[in-house]
Amino acid sequence: MSFETSTSCFFITIYTHVRLFSYLCIRIQKTRVIDPKQKTMEIINSVKELKAKVSALRKDNKRIGLVPTMGALHQGHASLVKRSVAENDATVVSVFVNPTQFNDKKDLEVYPRTLDADCKLLESIGATYVFAPSVEEVYPEPDTRSFSYPPTDTVMEGAFRPGHFNGVCQIVSKLFMFVEPDRAYFGEKDFQQIAVICAMVNDYKQQKAEWAERLTICPCPIVRENDGLALSSRNTLLTPSERSIAPRIYKAIKASVDFSKSHTVKETKQMTIDAINAVDGLEVQYYDIVNANTLETVDSWDKADHIQGCITVFCGATPIRLIDNINYK
Repeated sequence: MSFETSTSCFFITIYTHVRLFSYLCIRIQKTRVIDPKQKTMEIINSVKELKAKVSALRKDNKRIGLVPTMGALHQGHASLVKRSVAENDATVVSVFVNPTQFNDKKDLEVYPRTLDADCKLLESIGATYVFAPSVEEVYPEPDTRSFSYPPTDTVMEGAFRPGHFNGVCQIVSKLFMFVEPDRAYFGEKDFQQIAVICAMVNDYKQQKAEWAERLTICPCPIVRENDGLALSSRNTLLTPSERSIAPRIYKAIKASVDFSKSHTVKETKQMTIDAINAVDGLEVQYYDIVNANTLETVDSWDKADHIQGCITVFCGATPIRLIDNINYK
């Protein structure tokens, strides 16, 4: 697929600017009251049934929110669902571990799956439908589509996980086509993923796809534990000793923000990497300081109006791969 980088940057810039405003609006917005007489949340396993349900909603002019997940839900996911429930008439949550975005098959095998617990949480916070299909339902035949949005999908995670973002685009585009939501919600912990999805949606808009014309991507703030660790489904795979050192990642990148005020980008980057690697059991795979709009590396603080630090760290003996990010300006 073709993609105009300048147009993509325009959309990503919009989301960067509205991020704080959106967060504040959530806090003051009047939450939609869930009618106790409302039907119990439904679990859907087939694409055909899902399309029928959302088609009926659309005929009634209902606003539909979508929260794509791979399950093993935590309060970070819950914050996305709660926002969708507040802003829409119906909320669809997908729970599907997508095999095409895993370049490491062992990672796919150990990824946590907790559907029963996920459904209990989702029902308690007002989700309307849970879409929990089989792999065969989503991919009745191999998906051979190829998505390419350089440099957005070729740096950082794109460089270290070849094929990952192509798989993300495959499943997310399918979900968008199945549900045709008005809004879709994604957590900013996956900062680069949001940029790639924005690029993909913009690409479909250029092709006049009706679902893309309607859709608004809604980035949502990172939710953290009290000790700073970004909530992640992978955190459940950490041993107690690994869990005890994982918060040092955020401690280091948070400290780097103050450090950056009197040091260069290169010095800030090296200080952060050294601080994390000094912790026994942690090893930085990459730390990049980038233009938040284009995801291109910056070498000076004056090279962009919005600058983000994005990091991936191996934690423990397994090891578990943890990601995080922080804003510099």
